[in-house]
Amino acid sequence: MGRPHRQAEGHREAAGCHRFRCLRHTHATLALQAGIHPKVVSERLGHATVSITLDTYSHAIPAMQEAAAALIAGLVFAEH
Repeated sequence: MGRPHRQAEGHREAAGCHRFRCLRHTHATLALQAGIHPKVVSERLGHATVSITLDTYSHAIPAMQEAAAALIAGLVFAEH
């Protein structure tokens, strides 16, 4: 009878781990969308390199490309 209890414990642990990963993913996604530098997000997540963060969460920052293009265009085409 102890075995089903252990299996239930394993499921709870797995569910807790899944929730933790969801929170971690949400944290990273929101941080990047808020404009926090990817290097800072990478360090907060404990990733070995910022490339891991960028490879994993690049879907969260497509607007950054648009913002960067608009910023550069503003600098290049600014009237002096």
